[in-house]
Amino acid sequence: MATEARTSILFVCVENAGRSQMAEAFARKQGMNASSAGTVPSSKVNPIVVQAMKEKGIEIGSKLPRMLTTEMISQASLVVTMGCSVEEACPRPMLAQMQKKLVDWNLPDPKGKPIEEVRTIRDEIERRVTELSETRGPASSP
Repeated sequence: MATEARTSILFVCVENAGRSQMAEAFARKQGMNASSAGTVPSSKVNPIVVQAMKEKGIEIGSKLPRMLTTEMISQASLVVTMGCSVEEACPRPMLAQMQKKLVDWNLPDPKGKPIEEVRTIRDEIERRVTELSETRGPASSP
């Protein structure tokens, strides 16, 4: 199956160090064409998030947070923000481009939280990604 034929989902958060990384990893595991980025990327993925994902058998420790670009937004058929203040960090034209295909999951930030809370956030992300996969499917068109 060609990548172009698959729905492209972009998960966005400010640092791209926690929620958006987990969402991308779960989506890819379910066969979706997914990527993630941040408006002000961190230097590395949150170590507690890496640990929580390892518990699910998914390794994201080598992933590097990436800067959100207008190209990423234009290539995505769906943009999912994680509940962080993307509106405050995104340039207005970039935000306008996202609005047409934007869904906000409004999830708590795992940064600085104990592993128990990060697991709860992780499990909620996994549930929502599974729901997305069931409604859009790995080969859905926009």
